[in-house]
Amino acid sequence: MRTKAVIAGVAFLAALVAVPAIAQAPQTVRLRGVIEKVDGQTVLAKSDKGEELKLNLADKMLVVEVVKASLADIKPGDFIGSGAMPQPDGSQKAIEVHIFAESMRGTGEGFRPWDGAPNSTMTNGTVGAKVVGVDGPVVTVKYKDGEKNIIVGPDVPIVRYEIGTMSAVRPGAAFTVTAAVKKPDGSFDINRINIGRDGVVPR
Repeated sequence: MRTKAVIAGVAFLAALVAVPAIAQAPQTVRLRGVIEKVDGQTVLAKSDKGEELKLNLADKMLVVEVVKASLADIKPGDFIGSGAMPQPDGSQKAIEVHIFAESMRGTGEGFRPWDGAPNSTMTNGTVGAKVVGVDGPVVTVKYKDGEKNIIVGPDVPIVRYEIGTMSAVRPGAAFTVTAAVKKPDGSFDINRINIGRDGVVPR
């Protein structure tokens, strides 16, 4: 009985420790806009909603340049992501497709809701078969818990992610931050930024 009491006490203490840890997990937001000024580790920008933004760059920033690509650039074995709309047959009709740099393989792997459009989804995984479909090529994307067939129509924007440097973070560049943490002063801490290249506007 005493042993059971000790075990129960340890479990209770562990639960008490875990609750604050969960409560303290920072909430993140997605930001989009255009950079206006860069001052050391601080970026001033205007959001796509017209709001003034102050971004605090991490010491070790991941800069991802977003480059225009095509369906021909999607090869079996590539790791890709696709924002899409669910179809009655269970397939997903792509709204956009991005091809990850090899060093980013595994980023966000899986199938989940997406905020890019109402009732849309995001599928990140490895490209399997690519076949011809009625509404356009169908790409099979496999992830840890399953797979989805993604219909890629002729007008779907396709981009490639390339690892960049801080030189890409400059005034006039369109950007997206997928996980910004808002601070009490209204600024945002970020450790990754997607920068459009050659006129590309990242979503």
